[in-house]
Amino acid sequence: MTNLEASTGRHCHNAVSPLHASVYFAPEPQDELAALGLERGAMAYLASRAAPLGAIDAGTVTATFYNFNHEHVQRYIPAAWTLTPPHAVLTARLRGADRTLRRLLGKEALMSADLTEAAELALRATEACRREARPLYAANADLPVPEEPHLALWHAATLLREHRGDGHLAALAIAGLSGIEALVLHNATGTAPTSALFMRTRGWSAQQWDTAREHLRERGLLDEAGDLTQAGTTLRGEAEALTDRLDAAPYDHLGPGATARLTELAGGFSKTLRAAGAFPAVHFGKG
Repeated sequence: MTNLEASTGRHCHNAVSPLHASVYFAPEPQDELAALGLERGAMAYLASRAAPLGAIDAGTVTATFYNFNHEHVQRYIPAAWTLTPPHAVLTARLRGADRTLRRLLGKEALMSADLTEAAELALRATEACRREARPLYAANADLPVPEEPHLALWHAATLLREHRGDGHLAALAIAGLSGIEALVLHNATGTAPTSALFMRTRGWSAQQWDTAREHLRERGLLDEAGDLTQAGTTLRGEAEALTDRLDAAPYDHLGPGATARLTELAGGFSKTLRAAGAFPAVHFGKG
């Protein structure tokens, strides 16, 4: 049993995670990585997220990222490492995060006591994260904590995001969902990235998407219109509940009061990011 309700940790995660994820929709990280010789788009994304693991092969990326088409990954990894080494990618990634947050949050927020407090709380939460069976978290946990508060917060948000993400992949595997099936089921909620964005960024064809959707219909998880059935909603709920249990330690470590405070602070900064256009609405929905 955990000390906090599982949904409390999820709520805090949802407030913190956008601070990390904002870099995936911003031009600055792409510019920094392109300056190293990496192709914009898929290569830049795969290399920047995989770089903490070192110069790994495509198979390891596919295994740890879960919902990417392996043939798609093979187009860019390990070719990226012939253009620039992982340590250079990590430096560029941090520069991109710095520029992105400076633009989206603004000078006043970056210099605020609230941001420093949020970074301290988020880093404290990471003290209870577990490395076992969490390769992306563990690799990022070996990186140094940046000195500037906004980058320390971004680093902590990255650790918390990958910690929950690694656990979520275990939950998806237990649910019997392939990578593309997990995407299709997530997209069916209407709150996830669009199917077009998922297919483009993960390397799936329209035919593969339709095949996965049909398989989910056969399992009774989607109806004929492609919407979640009650069974689909239940399966997603069970997977999220298991993910919550696997991700409870950081928020139990913080305790109720500090978790609520981190949720409040991070939620405010995430709201600022959204208002500044960090997550374009065109990328979200069933379309």
